[in-house]
Amino acid sequence: MSPVSVLLIALSMSTDAFAAAVAKGAALHRPRLSEAVKTGLIFGGIESLTPLIGWALGRAASRYVAAFDHWVAFALLAAIGVKMIHDSFQRDETDEKPQSHSVLALAVTAVGTSIDALAVGVTLALVNAPILVTALAIGAATFTMTTIGLMAGHRLGTRFGKHAELFGGIALIAIGAAIVAEHLMA
Repeated sequence: MSPVSVLLIALSMSTDAFAAAVAKGAALHRPRLSEAVKTGLIFGGIESLTPLIGWALGRAASRYVAAFDHWVAFALLAAIGVKMIHDSFQRDETDEKPQSHSVLALAVTAVGTSIDALAVGVTLALVNAPILVTALAIGAATFTMTTIGLMAGHRLGTRFGKHAELFGGIALIAIGAAIVAEHLMA
């Protein structure tokens, strides 16, 4: 696998996490760079582990993983998205936003956005691709995109208030639906 292919896979795997980080940033009140880095580390770490897990599963039983991974991704992203939509209607513009998200909330979101990387890991096992290099590239790209996304989301959230959280929730549900649609059309 060429370095360009590895880079393209890494960037494409980080786009879901970027969108989720923008939504998470919109829900925060002045996140610090340390919060963005924490978010990036959680998302990047999970996003780099899932292709390794997928690769191991692909070696053992690829046909079983491919049958349901998209539904797991959709369920996680839809649940998070519905909660964000609900929160956007419950929160008054004058309500105080949190300074940070819990590690658990970030990890659940990261798992939801990284299920597709699990499927990529399965695919990489089938083509004998360099899994460690690819997983590290995915993790690095996700860390970078998520850190930037959280800070950009805050700026968008400051400008657009609770509408940013509403649209962020809708975006997460749309990402989950797109994952399902992609698998059903394949």
